[in-house]
Amino acid sequence: MDAAPRFDRIDEDSIAVLVRDFYALARRDALLGPVFEQAVGRTDAAWTEHLLRVHAFWSSVMLATGRYGGRPMQVHAMIPGLEGAHFRRWLALFAETAGQLFVPDLAAQFQDKADRMAAALMQGITLVRSGAV
Repeated sequence: MDAAPRFDRIDEDSIAVLVRDFYALARRDALLGPVFEQAVGRTDAAWTEHLLRVHAFWSSVMLATGRYGGRPMQVHAMIPGLEGAHFRRWLALFAETAGQLFVPDLAAQFQDKADRMAAALMQGITLVRSGAV
């Protein structure tokens, strides 16, 4: 039997746990791990920086903190070989992690945002790579 979700609210602490737990899985994943290793690197310092940036991103998305000021479309478009299969696997692992950590309605809120972002990123990457942008 699975453990009960730990979080019944979204705050900075719960986002930090989500980011940490999700990326621990993603780094070990056969499909995603090599992409992250290529894009982020292998060192603890590189990963610490990445996790802080992703935490700021999710804080901005879910709590409207405005902490993230990056350009995810451009960053993702520059990753060679990144394609739909990677996004689908990312979304599956993210849903699994959010579902384990949050009560169902909050996990669904995270997943809705993730689904929308993945769709926008895939569409944007297609446009950038086709030279339309």
